[in-house]
Amino acid sequence: MSRILFLLVPGVHLLDLAGPAQVFSTAADFGHDYTLGYVAEQPVVPSAQGVPLQADTSWPELGPDDLLLVPGWRSPARELESKLGPDTLRRVREHHAAGGTVASVCAGADALGRAGLLDGRRCTTHHDFQDLLAARYRRATVVRDVLFTLDDRVVTSAGIASGIDLALYLVAQRHGPAAAAQIARDMVVYARRNGHEQQHSAMLRHRSHLDDTVHRAQDVIDARYDARLPLGDLAASVGVSERTLTRVFTRATGLTPLRYQQTLRLERAEHLIAHGSTVEHAARTVGFEDPRMLRRLRSRPSEQLTTGS
Repeated sequence: MSRILFLLVPGVHLLDLAGPAQVFSTAADFGHDYTLGYVAEQPVVPSAQGVPLQADTSWPELGPDDLLLVPGWRSPARELESKLGPDTLRRVREHHAAGGTVASVCAGADALGRAGLLDGRRCTTHHDFQDLLAARYRRATVVRDVLFTLDDRVVTSAGIASGIDLALYLVAQRHGPAAAAQIARDMVVYARRNGHEQQHSAMLRHRSHLDDTVHRAQDVIDARYDARLPLGDLAASVGVSERTLTRVFTRATGLTPLRYQQTLRLERAEHLIAHGSTVEHAARTVGFEDPRMLRRLRSRPSEQLTTGS
């Protein structure tokens, strides 16, 4: 079981905290083993929005599989100082040294910097604080125009809603993109691209819509992308006609259902080939009866596959 421990600083922004907490709580609702906890240097922590929050003042035992996350806070005159004590910063540093992951949302990056975890690493924060973070931690590389960064188990995000994107990414890394897509759909949020970096999975790339019929069809395809899925059976599983499914699916994703399935197969096959599989073995594994189909798809320009032409 993985513990998600939130370190709360006075003036904490509710969405910085609630966004990631909702992601991991929803993941637990879907059967993934997560336990959420909240720790602070005082038992009652005032939030930036005026809601007081209760937290433990004694730290639980953390293991390498656990995540320590510091949400951002509101500072006077847009300052970045977290004002965490040396014992708290030592615990943050020791958790990372023991193999654990530490993360921050928005101004929470300052806590990681004060713990010495940003030196020599890529990081980001809210755009209002990026210059200040770069000036304060000169050995860090502050990356702009991204939602989050990852560098040797130090994860930082830009702020506010980007904490949701960060948490979805971490879920996808541990449980696969289908699990992250399921959580994003349940939360009715978009899975956004991380700056100029390509989204890592087609399961997330093509979920940025609010059409429930299409989401349900994608759930079926995601679970059975390597199997034969006749359009009639897929349409019946979501309660619409073949013509309607094709129309709404293409409108929502830019792909036909068949092209979406082929995209998933191709992506998985490329992964297998990159890890030493032959084209023939990869083709059979992802559901292509004839390896020539995989070769043809691999030779197509990516924009053709994306647009379904």
